[in-house]
Amino acid sequence: MELRHLRYFVAVAEELSFTRAAERLHIGQPPLSQQIQALETEVGARLFDRSKRWVRLTEAGKLFLEDARAILAQSERAAERARRAQRGEAGELRVGFTFSTPFTPLFARAIRRYRQLYPDVALTLHEMTTLHQIDALEARKIDLGFVRPPEVALPEHLELTTLRRDPLLLVLASDSPLARKRKIKVADLAELPWVMYPKESGVGINHAILGMCRAAGFVPQVAMEAGEAATIIGLVAAGIGVSVLPSPFQSMHLEGVVFRPLDDTGAVTSLQLAQRRGDGGALVEAFVRVALEENR
Repeated sequence: MELRHLRYFVAVAEELSFTRAAERLHIGQPPLSQQIQALETEVGARLFDRSKRWVRLTEAGKLFLEDARAILAQSERAAERARRAQRGEAGELRVGFTFSTPFTPLFARAIRRYRQLYPDVALTLHEMTTLHQIDALEARKIDLGFVRPPEVALPEHLELTTLRRDPLLLVLASDSPLARKRKIKVADLAELPWVMYPKESGVGINHAILGMCRAAGFVPQVAMEAGEAATIIGLVAAGIGVSVLPSPFQSMHLEGVVFRPLDDTGAVTSLQLAQRRGDGGALVEAFVRVALEENR
C-alpha cells in the first residue's frame, strides 16, 4: 500500500465524487477508479458504495478514513522533521568540552545562543578531556568537541577550528617569593616542585607545559598529580608546588593562591572546535557558525 493510494482514497471520501476527486488530484477519473478498486482489493474490504448518481463510505470506509488521515498526517510530520534536520533545525547534537571550557565566557554565550536559535535540537553536552573527545569523535559518540591542542597528531579525518587563544598562567602560593614579580620566566621554575594533571589523563595542557619546560632547558619535577583543576589549585595553595593552567581558571578565586603571567612566547593555548572532516551536516555547521559569531 502506497501513500498515494491513501491520498486518492481520502480525496474521494471527502468529495464523495470520483469526478471532483479526480479534478482535485489532477488525474483522470478512470485511473482513479482503478486505483481505488486496487486499494479495496489490497485492504480486503469494500470502502465505498457506488451508484451512477452518488458515492458513499461504507462502515469499513469510515474507519479506514480515520486511519488514512492519521497515516498521511504522520508521514507529513516525518517529512517535515527530515527537512528541518537537513536545515539544521532539528535532530540531536552531541558536544564535548574540556574542564576549562565552561570558565570561558564564549562557551556560555555559544550554548545559550544556539539553544535560542535552534530550540528543537536536542543538545547534549559531555565533559571529557581533549584526547577522550578525539576518541569519541572517531567512534561517532560525539559530533563536536571544544578541545585544547592535543598532545598527539590529529587524525587526518578530523579538523580543528580555532575559536580563541588563552594565555597560560602560572599558579603559585601567594607567599611565594615569585609572587612579587609581575611576570615570571619559565626558567625560574626549574628547581620548583610541580602539581600537574596525570600523564594518562589526556589533558592537552600537559603537552604545552612539557614543551615550555623543555624549551627552557629542564623537565618539571612533578610532586603530585590531580585530575581536577580545582584540586590542583588547592594543592598549590597548600604549598605542594606550582602549576600552569589556562587563563579562564583564574576566575576560581581561592585564598592563598595567585596567578601570574609567564614571560614566554609559548605560554599560550587555543580553544578549538574539533569535528569530523566533511561529515558534519547542517547541525554541526550551524553550531560552528554560532560559536564563531559569538567569538567576535
